[in-house]
Amino acid sequence: MARIALVTYDPGEEPGADRDLPVLRAALEDAGAVADIVHWDDPAIDWAGFDLALIRSTWDYSRRVPEFVAWAERCAGLTRLMNPAPVVRWNTDKRYLGELAEAGVPVVPTRYVAPGDHVELPGDHEFVVKPTAGAGARYAARYTPAERETALGQLARMHAEGLTAMVQPYVRDIDTRGERALQFFGGQLLHASRKGAVLEPGTPYDGDKTPHPRLEVWEPTGAELAVAEKALAAVPGGAESVLYARVDLVDGDDGGPRLMELELVEPNLFLWLHPGSLPVVVDRIIGAAAR
Repeated sequence: MARIALVTYDPGEEPGADRDLPVLRAALEDAGAVADIVHWDDPAIDWAGFDLALIRSTWDYSRRVPEFVAWAERCAGLTRLMNPAPVVRWNTDKRYLGELAEAGVPVVPTRYVAPGDHVELPGDHEFVVKPTAGAGARYAARYTPAERETALGQLARMHAEGLTAMVQPYVRDIDTRGERALQFFGGQLLHASRKGAVLEPGTPYDGDKTPHPRLEVWEPTGAELAVAEKALAAVPGGAESVLYARVDLVDGDDGGPRLMELELVEPNLFLWLHPGSLPVVVDRIIGAAAR
């Protein structure tokens, strides 16, 4: 009987935000596994007692990246961790976009601004500033050239906190075509979704945002699948090294899909939107635990 840790975060007094987690746990147990929902930073957890530690909704990691990566490496020394610790380390820093671009993956153009770097901001188009380690649109905002001083204020605060910033053009088609999320599990496409624009004009970078507005089922195009598969093939260790992945795509100025993010740490699976995917996910998790 497989024993599986479904790894999440401690929300404190707030209700847990992962609506898929109890459903996934129940389905795993119905399939004959033992599934425990555990917090990644709980010192009382005996990770060696699990056949598989499955990172699910560790949604506070972006504020504690060094601690989280150290936990992943420690956990991987005691049990099977999915996704693997080297992938977690690589994917917690969005400078991986530069590596994917060098591998020929079409990505949203990105410049990185570390603390102490000279700051240049676009003067002729809207742009986005966000951290290289972030989740849920934390510290992300959209600016026009006229809002340069506000953007510089955000950069100053991020740099004071030791964060490296990303500066990207705002992809205008997000407002009409949205952003597509292609989910892979066990190396195969699981399902896809589309959501509306997250960054509304004038929303403060430190304000609350809805991470997945107007989420709906999506049928991916052949071009979207091709970009997703090319991105996964460029992951360190190859696509076969990861159990799950979410490939977030938008349309570039030429109408072709561009990679926005490659989520390999704790992507929301949106099983509540795609209930038919649950049996596939359960089967592949149990298979991973058995290996």
